[in-house]
Amino acid sequence: MKIAILSRNENLYSTRRLKEAGEAKGHQVDIIDTLHCYMDITRSRPAVRYHGEELPYYDAVIPRIGASITFYGTAIVRQFEMMGTFCVNESVAISRSRDKLRSLQLLSRKDIGLPRTSFANKPDNIKDLIKNVGGTPVVIKLLEGTQGIGVVLGETAKAAESVIEAFMGLKTNILVQEFIEEAGGADIRCFVVGNKVVAAMKRQGAEGEFRSNLHRGGSAKLVRLSKDERATAVKSANVMGLNVCGVDILQSKNGPVIMEVNSSPGLEGIETATNKDVAGLIYDFIEANAKPNKNRTRGKG
Repeated sequence: MKIAILSRNENLYSTRRLKEAGEAKGHQVDIIDTLHCYMDITRSRPAVRYHGEELPYYDAVIPRIGASITFYGTAIVRQFEMMGTFCVNESVAISRSRDKLRSLQLLSRKDIGLPRTSFANKPDNIKDLIKNVGGTPVVIKLLEGTQGIGVVLGETAKAAESVIEAFMGLKTNILVQEFIEEAGGADIRCFVVGNKVVAAMKRQGAEGEFRSNLHRGGSAKLVRLSKDERATAVKSANVMGLNVCGVDILQSKNGPVIMEVNSSPGLEGIETATNKDVAGLIYDFIEANAKPNKNRTRGKG
């Protein structure tokens, strides 16, 4: 099969592993810089051009779209969809998962566990906004933040009010969420491929850090999921319409709650912690499912 990886950096671990794993299975794998693609939008014959030439037909595309280029990246993925190319994650599903507010609304509609969350533009009473999620401490998140950037813990009412006022003064969109104290600064990353959790790791934040991101000094180890955690991860991926994703779960006293569904999850942490060939499992999914004009995002909204 001819397979394209949409990635801005061919030297990233995830991009290299995907190329190596595909070639090991006998596929032709090309790495294409998303921002150097441009679209030929014409009647009956849409195309994608790259470095002055029209790209050949690919049997499948693996989108690795960074958060900073979501709009343009999803437009390129959509163009491949118009050409009948099988896209591992489709443009609509990627857009859903990148919009934190929209994704939470879709998940809540399907009765999936979530931290209690508030969103407001100009609240008349910030105290009531904090009270609505159970009071302090609260987690305050920028809607556009990634890898733990733009996430603040408001430990006291006065501190939380100050942070919320500061963010709103900068005209930024924020979520105010319940702090799951019993999680102890840890979360579980479930790697979903198709309708199955193929690997899972528990990430623990560095001492004194409530964020568990590996980029922020956190550590990771293999974890055994409960039946409820596994089902929650798969259901969340299905609601987003994602075939390949990372589902981040917090262990709360009320059961698993979803923190985020990531449409371009990194491979290094999960492969190192679990010693599994996750990249190879993605190609197993492609081999079983890639057919022309098969794109059809699951779920609604």
